[in-house]
Amino acid sequence: MENILLFIESNHSQYLSELKELLAIPSVSSQSERKPEMHRTAEWLKNHMTNIGLQNVQILETEGHPVVYADWLGAAGKPTILIYGHYDVQPEDPVDLWKTPPFEATERDGHLYARGAADDKGQIFIHLKALEAFLKNGGTLPANIKIIFEGEEEIGSEHLSKFIADHKDLLKADLIVISDSDFFAKGVPSVTYGLRGISYMEVEVTGPNSDLHSGSFGGSVHNPIQALTEMIASLHDNNGRITVKGMYEDVRLLTKAERAAFKKLPWNDRKYAKSLGLKQLYGEKGFTTLERLWARPTLECNGIWGGYTGEGAKTVLPSKAFAKISMRLVPDQSSAKIAKLFEKHIKAITPKTIDVKVRDLHGGDPVLTPIDSPGVQAAVAALEKGFGKKPLYQRDGGSIPIVVDFKRLLGIDSVLLGFGLPDENAHAPNEFIDLDNFFGGIKTAAHYYNELPQFWKNKKKR
Repeated sequence: MENILLFIESNHSQYLSELKELLAIPSVSSQSERKPEMHRTAEWLKNHMTNIGLQNVQILETEGHPVVYADWLGAAGKPTILIYGHYDVQPEDPVDLWKTPPFEATERDGHLYARGAADDKGQIFIHLKALEAFLKNGGTLPANIKIIFEGEEEIGSEHLSKFIADHKDLLKADLIVISDSDFFAKGVPSVTYGLRGISYMEVEVTGPNSDLHSGSFGGSVHNPIQALTEMIASLHDNNGRITVKGMYEDVRLLTKAERAAFKKLPWNDRKYAKSLGLKQLYGEKGFTTLERLWARPTLECNGIWGGYTGEGAKTVLPSKAFAKISMRLVPDQSSAKIAKLFEKHIKAITPKTIDVKVRDLHGGDPVLTPIDSPGVQAAVAALEKGFGKKPLYQRDGGSIPIVVDFKRLLGIDSVLLGFGLPDENAHAPNEFIDLDNFFGGIKTAAHYYNELPQFWKNKKKR
């Protein structure tokens, strides 16, 4: 491994230059006008993976944005790792809050700032550079590798499940490695063993059959904006609990061991609140902040609109109002079940003065990976070698819905080996990747490929 690590250390500037090229492409999957940029990103990845020595590199079309695939299968008798990531990014809005242009990657204070730097282009690039180090220093890899980079993660991976089902033989592997999660904190490497699921809904309420003059009709008509906000306000009680009937009936409680593991993490509520510019935190009573973040379901209004919001005044009583609402789910909740419960609840609390429509936009179930699995234990060993510290265990409050489909369709577990940080502004202005984590991540990924075969061999002996 010494020559591999030396190669990585000697190519830092080259890695940054290449990553900046990738980050410069505005691969925003949710915006149809940027579809050409999605294809340009896929072509960039195809060319790059070919150049570093990967094989069978191809762009595979879906009904949405394309999937980029590559492999190297020359390690006879060794396990096969399927590396998953996504090359699409969130919109850059609001642009005026960025200190530097969102698609011109800028180094500042030990960070690299750009949309996609951490979520997820920077993290998939970590794996490509680790693989390159092996392939350019001996021409072989210590394990078999397959790679699948999709372009729809930020919009719910709508077409990836069908893609996996249609390409089971191509994607057959022993485990999946995903780098789309965070360390617990800077200098605190950690292995993520659980993700929350998600159910994402849209609510539309309609009052009168057209917008009305608020002077002529105000006082006789229930304003749809008022009605919708009243409904949303009722979705939590005074203790922060979600009022949707049935929300908590399938929730798996934390074990004593998990609570003990959470307590080992260096957490401080006061510092967390201060970092967010808050005087006080909020959440379901009876649980710690980490428990609420990782192991309890949530319901959040992500957006609300209706009526007139332009410059100046317009005395309008709107015909419609809308809201987008997401619910984060925990083991053993079902996204499909929660979506139905939510729709039923919304219709039950809708006043007779308005009509309502509820749309299920997308969803995904939560997931837990066994901590004692060889994939996770190899990650622990690799992180310790890559960062010089024994990692801790954590869950993540976010969602990667496709992880459940990998398990259901391919029958294999996922290892969440992420290198981001909680404050990296993913989905927000001034997103960044910490450069210590980036370069440390490349070393860790190299160690992981090297360590896994032995852990896998030990598993077979048991």
